[in-house]
Amino acid sequence: MSDSETPQATASGGVVAFPAPSRAATVTFDRRELSELLNLYGRMVAAGEWRDYAIDFLKDKAQFSVYRRSSEVPIYRIVKDPALAKRQGAYSVVAATGLVMKRGPELSRVLRVLDRKLSVVS
Repeated sequence: MSDSETPQATASGGVVAFPAPSRAATVTFDRRELSELLNLYGRMVAAGEWRDYAIDFLKDKAQFSVYRRSSEVPIYRIVKDPALAKRQGAYSVVAATGLVMKRGPELSRVLRVLDRKLSVVS
């Protein structure tokens, strides 16, 4: 193979520009959203209801899944889907059965469906 046949050698000075790998922008949770999610997760672990979680960053949405046991399907999924932001709200809480329990534009309001406050019964 001669120098003129190698990928590095071209008629334009011997340098070939390789295309940069294209990365599709993935949807993620920002720091404030992760803080809210992990604060709720910590309270529910302390209450003994949740034991594990998983975070998935996909091309069109982000998911925070919570598990009662790590070998099961998630009991709840908190989903951020920016495509629905103007119509139904970007955030939703989905039960294991697929039922959308709450949907809205603010994460803190959507998470209230899961955050059961302790109340004193007299």
